[in-house]
This record gives sequence, structure tokens and C-alpha cells, in this order.
Amino acid sequence: MGKLAKYKVELKNMREDACSYEYELTDQFFTDIDATEIHKGQLNVKLDVKKSMGVYVLDFHITGTVTVPCDRCLSDLDLPVDTENVLKVKLGVEFSDEDDMVIVPEEDGYINVSWFMYEFIELSLPMKRVHEPGKCNKAMMGVLNQHIAQRVNEEDFGFEDENDELPDDGDDTPTDPRWNELKKILDNN
Repeated sequence: MGKLAKYKVELKNMREDACSYEYELTDQFFTDIDATEIHKGQLNVKLDVKKSMGVYVLDFHITGTVTVPCDRCLSDLDLPVDTENVLKVKLGVEFSDEDDMVIVPEEDGYINVSWFMYEFIELSLPMKRVHEPGKCNKAMMGVLNQHIAQRVNEEDFGFEDENDELPDDGDDTPTDPRWNELKKILDNN
């Protein structure tokens, strides 16, 4: 954690009941923390620490952009980040991260917030990380389309070709008559 030592926040020796920190997170931060999903980023972090009745409340406000791989074409995708998170910390005997409270050893008296900042950033990103329709890497999309067994919805892949239709599987099985009776119920509503 030598590379991430600048993200230590002193709690035990805090002189006032409140203090503020500012961090500039760059590509180096994500390299140092060995980030799995986020490759690059340019973010500003404002951290306010307030001490109240033995509990330290860390209030994070993180803004900027990060670069992640597109889930569809694997090319770089820039995503905005604007998140506010609160972390409650208490001094105790040994480190513990339970529920909504983090306990740090009193003998250490500090918390390194680097991993928490990374988690807050990661959790603020959407689950589906894809380019807007038509913006994906065309070469990769061409390769993917060659290997797709059945095209589900080409709009999802950023292509819209009205001449492409799904092949008819030749299944002319008659519909179960019970379904027709159920459709009558829907028609009455």
C-alpha cells in the first residue's frame, strides 16, 4: 500500500471535529489499485470527515469520467461519474467491515480510503456498459455478426437493417386450443 499511502485519513489524532480532503484520481490511481474494470479515469474527490460521539462520518463526493471496456465491442468507453457516498468509521480493537460501519484498529488510528473510493466509483457505473447504437467498433461488430447463431435484435448491436429477417424455422405446429380460450378472457377486458 506504499503507492496508496497518500489516501490515509488520520482519525485518532484529528485535531478538530471536522476536516476536508481533496484528491485528484488519475490513470495512475487505477494502476496502483490494480483495478479490474476501470482502466483510466480523471476524477475529483472531495472528502469531508466529521467526528461525532466516537463515530467518524466520511462524506465522499466524486465527479469526473472513467474509461471502461464496452460490453459489446470491448473498445474504450468513457462514462461520467457523479456520486455521493457516506462511510461511517469507528476505532476499535481490530479491523472489521460490517454492514454500514467500518472498524479500524485504534492503535493504527487511520483509514486508507483508496479502496472505498474505487468501490464507490465502480458501484456508480451502470451494469450494462455499452456505446450508443451505431457507435461500437464496426470491425468488431462485423466479426461478432459472423459468429452469431441467431440474430435476436440487431438494434441492440447498433445495426439497423430492415432487409434482414429472422429465418423461418419451419415449425408449423398448431396452437394448443386452450390458449385460444385464454385469449378470449383477455379480449373481454
